[in-house]
Amino acid sequence: MADSVRHISSHGDFNELLASTRYVIVDFYADWCGPCKAIAPHFLKMASTYSIPGFLAFAKVNVDTVGSVAQKYGIAAMPTFMFFKDGKQVAVNGNAILQGANLPALSLAAEKMGKLAKEKAEAAAAGSA
Repeated sequence: MADSVRHISSHGDFNELLASTRYVIVDFYADWCGPCKAIAPHFLKMASTYSIPGFLAFAKVNVDTVGSVAQKYGIAAMPTFMFFKDGKQVAVNGNAILQGANLPALSLAAEKMGKLAKEKAEAAAAGSA
């Protein structure tokens, strides 16, 4: 199975993803972070379940190697999850930011964004048929 999580390598890479994908869920992490390692397989499973090219992407930003993105969004704790729609940060289920390995809250947010992305993808497909 191909990796369905996009690993961001630069600020430009991150901006390109936000510009090309309707919804994006971002995991800001560090290699040395225990809770980051614990939630990573769950994040990958969510990405495998809900990703739709152009409509919903899951991305990981290593705060130590792509610090400019982490700095722009004020990341101070790892893991931190953020949600974007049309390139702008948004709240999902009342949370604009999820700090820590909060699997129940992250799962609910991924499910909600997955449903929205699926509706948009189906509408786009119906419009082009």
